[in-house]
Amino acid sequence: MTASKPVARMISHVIVDLDGTLLNTDGIVTEVLKEFLIKYGKKWNSKGVHKIVGKTPLEAATVVVEDYGLSCTPEEFMSTFTPMFSDQLCNIKALPGANRLIKHLRSKGVPVGLASNSPKSNIEAKISYHHGWKESFAAVVGGDEVVMGKPSPEIFLEAARRMNADPLNCLVVEDSLPGVMASKAAGMKVVAVPSLPKQATSFTSADEVINSLLDLHPEKWGLPPFEDWIEGTLPIEPWYIGGPVIKGFGRGSKVLGIPTANLPAENFSALLSEHTSGVYFGWAALATLGIYKMVMSIGWNPYFDNTEKTIEPWLLHEFNEDFYGEELRLAIVGYIRPEANFPSLESLIARIHEDGRIAEKALDLPIYACYKDSPYLQNS
Repeated sequence: MTASKPVARMISHVIVDLDGTLLNTDGIVTEVLKEFLIKYGKKWNSKGVHKIVGKTPLEAATVVVEDYGLSCTPEEFMSTFTPMFSDQLCNIKALPGANRLIKHLRSKGVPVGLASNSPKSNIEAKISYHHGWKESFAAVVGGDEVVMGKPSPEIFLEAARRMNADPLNCLVVEDSLPGVMASKAAGMKVVAVPSLPKQATSFTSADEVINSLLDLHPEKWGLPPFEDWIEGTLPIEPWYIGGPVIKGFGRGSKVLGIPTANLPAENFSALLSEHTSGVYFGWAALATLGIYKMVMSIGWNPYFDNTEKTIEPWLLHEFNEDFYGEELRLAIVGYIRPEANFPSLESLIARIHEDGRIAEKALDLPIYACYKDSPYLQNS
């Protein structure tokens, strides 16, 4: 051991945020807000969502009331909105990688705390719908248990105190800027997982910024590594989508030399909100042609700077002609990497081909090959 190298800080405890980090709360909040605003003759504008992410309930209510010029006080807003939201708690789904992370840390004996700006009763209600979560947390701290919520460090310091942990030995996983600011003020390391798209550059104060929990590598922080990656791929809970093949941006064949079979993203807006952007792979069935290996991107394609989240599958087969209008069904079974920007078109094309090679090889493994026989694909 050389003395010239600085001794790395030992991480012994992990503290996670809840809404937007472990749970896809934003989607439910948006749906309830849309319904609420209709009563006032207003229409929800998603461009203002960044103003309420990471805020306490009262702070968020104040923003909505002021931005939409509502004829009610923030307290009156909450008295109506809260019951509407509570009725939907059972519909809040875990974000990709959340269950995996919680189970992993628990199985390895790493104490995990939960610190959220939401009231404690609200937190407990939310996690009650997710098997094994309640008993996995060594401490749970709500925003109503501290004097000041995030970005004050108080909530994270309280979580560390309840776990008898030194704040300097804690790693925080957060999706919001107020949460990142709070954890840094507490003297903790923090991994940011932005819940809003195209916001990574705003999290410069975080020690690491990742695309999703699927991209978290605990070993970077001296914690036990995940052991479920297989030949550069991560098995995921399979999910299925289908629809008619449409014409996309026209860049697949013309610009990239890679013909993609695009699906109408507007048909899958709710489903897309549940899945993080990135490169996935699986099986694709065309009703009259057969079943093929495929690799696909979900997201905004940073190189082309898409304005909407898209699905762009590449069927790993050479077709003699286009099949627009053909019914396409996809079984997505594995994850390769987060979406990324590239310095040149050539480097983007090279990476897409590498993704294709990884998917082609992985789909021969029994853990993935079995899904080719999925009834969803076979009955297409």
